[in-house]
Amino acid sequence: MHLTTRLRDSSAVAFQGVQPVDMRQDAVIPDLLPTDDRLWVPLDPGVWTRPLSFDVTHGSYIHVMRVTRQGIIARHRHTGPVHAIILKGEWHYLEHDWVASEGGFAYEPPGETHTLVVPESCREMITVFSVVGALIYVAPDGTAMGYDDVFTRLELTRQHFAAVGVGSAALESMIR
Repeated sequence: MHLTTRLRDSSAVAFQGVQPVDMRQDAVIPDLLPTDDRLWVPLDPGVWTRPLSFDVTHGSYIHVMRVTRQGIIARHRHTGPVHAIILKGEWHYLEHDWVASEGGFAYEPPGETHTLVVPESCREMITVFSVVGALIYVAPDGTAMGYDDVFTRLELTRQHFAAVGVGSAALESMIR
């Protein structure tokens, strides 16, 4: 059978076939910026994460980072690629001359080491990050000091949700 490029059926008829048996269920999170503060996991003073997905098979996670303080947030190296969509405010890296600002997108390649800064002019920064691999926290000379990956972020979220009374079903729906 020969398939024609871009030929598609746009009729309003749902798929009638069978989905793969081992396929994971869809996950829909309707509130990227929830009003329930319990869903924001504290990382540091003035820095929170809103987890969206933990892919333990591929070692990746997606989260919303919210920062309400200015200054250095973290110097880190990436072992995999990172994609960022800036929803509010702005940030930059000391090592680059570009600024990630509201409505923008940033790509960070594997191996990159940089120092995240929220400028004095920014009251609140909110960015969706899709992270593959680990963040290795480093000193200015590159000496490793600590790390975060899908498993440390998952455990941090699990502990926080238990402490604030968020049901385990909310977390389990995020694990892929």
